[in-house]
Amino acid sequence: MKRSAFLVAVFTAVLTLVLPFVGGSGPSLFGNPASASAGQQTLLPIFASAPQADPAPAAVAVQLLNRSEAAISADAAARAAQLNVDTEHLAQKPVPKPVILSAADKASGTAARRAAVEATGGSCPSAIGGSTSGAPSRVSSGGVHGTTSADLASFAATYNAIRVANCLKPIAMSHIRYDPCMETRLFWMAEDPSTDPSSAWGHMGSKRSDGVPSVGCDGNLAGGYGNSGATVATKWWNSPPHRASLYRPSYGGSVSGVCIYFAMTHGGVPNEPYSFTRAAAKWGNC
Repeated sequence: MKRSAFLVAVFTAVLTLVLPFVGGSGPSLFGNPASASAGQQTLLPIFASAPQADPAPAAVAVQLLNRSEAAISADAAARAAQLNVDTEHLAQKPVPKPVILSAADKASGTAARRAAVEATGGSCPSAIGGSTSGAPSRVSSGGVHGTTSADLASFAATYNAIRVANCLKPIAMSHIRYDPCMETRLFWMAEDPSTDPSSAWGHMGSKRSDGVPSVGCDGNLAGGYGNSGATVATKWWNSPPHRASLYRPSYGGSVSGVCIYFAMTHGGVPNEPYSFTRAAAKWGNC
């Protein structure tokens, strides 16, 4: 009985909606207004092809009557779902850029760190603000220029950018500091009178060509022409032993008490230009 009542209601609605536009009971879509003069020529619509006649109301009604209630309900649900989709702005939504990992990033376990964080509903660390405390721009007795505030700031910014990009906690900018002891050793290297830039280069135990004993403190080393604080930070990340020593990607503890120490020199004896640099850095406690 419910189905019969439902179908009768559908049939009645179809007749009510369709009949006024068939035959003479309703206004023609192309006819002249009622106020037009009787002698005015009637203009007929022009079609590129013969218009298809609308199906007869009875046929429409039969089609509706032959459809089950489930089919009609399914169509209604599908239409409702379509209306809930924001197709207008879908193409305007930004597409996230794919994360491209370098060989060093992959070797450091970045993908695994991201996956572990996301598995718990979290996200990787974000960049932080702040600034370094600067460096004194010392000049050695042999005329070698030491660490500048720009050197330290450039190193700190790149060092933390690399950490954040690889899902590592950044180090407070105030904890990335100029180190005079490492700078003293870099001065000792740069003042070697040999014309070979690699003379005296190396960790504790390296010797100068003039026999002057080593002084200062050791650290991770990088050097060469055209370097900056930023480029040496990148070199250390790309080198497996230096990455393990200076970035410590496997370290999972708090970084609140960690300090990164840095120094850099420009030029050297007897004829190295200012653009030839030596740099040192190390991970330590504050």
